[in-house]
Amino acid sequence: MGVFRGARESPMWARSMSLLFGLVLFGVSVALMVAADLGLPSWDALHQGVARTTGLPFGWVVNIVGALLLLAWIPLRVRPGVGTLCNVVVVGLAADAALAVLPDPGALAVRIPLLLVGIGLNALATGLYIGAGLGPGPRDGLMTGLARRGVSIRVARTAIEVGVLAVGWLLGGTLGVGTVLFAVAIGPLAQLSIRRFSTPPPRSVTTT
Repeated sequence: MGVFRGARESPMWARSMSLLFGLVLFGVSVALMVAADLGLPSWDALHQGVARTTGLPFGWVVNIVGALLLLAWIPLRVRPGVGTLCNVVVVGLAADAALAVLPDPGALAVRIPLLLVGIGLNALATGLYIGAGLGPGPRDGLMTGLARRGVSIRVARTAIEVGVLAVGWLLGGTLGVGTVLFAVAIGPLAQLSIRRFSTPPPRSVTTT
């Protein structure tokens, strides 16, 4: 990961690379969990449910939902960054590209490793794109925007996740052991990843 360690010398170049690589990897991780068919995280269960209901490709739904969420940022007065806009475009495209080449895993002995690798890659990708510091994803921005309006992070996150999961399930999204495992594992894994890949500020900038 020498590319990302070079952030001190070329901060914007390194941050941009970290952002784009992270977003592509995020889309691939989602595709792996979809292919495993053992249960999806709440937002991806919603994406899958909408895709099954409308007939649209999964990745298109990911991007469309992300774009619609940006509209919800307006009354919350949250400003998107370049990373936010890249998130809306790149993740869905990467997910569809990966789904197009992934074979049907079939046996449970193959699906379980796919799920585990997908969760691990998702945490790694989260650290890369959030650590770049170029703007939150549309889903994270909704949560932080509500928090700025006086709603606690815990209440906002719980309400959003439960609501999205319920709608996804009603639309036919896949819930299962993968949903539970992701919910339990992603927090600690993403925290480690974010700490590892967070880009330090340029040396000439003083932070307080």
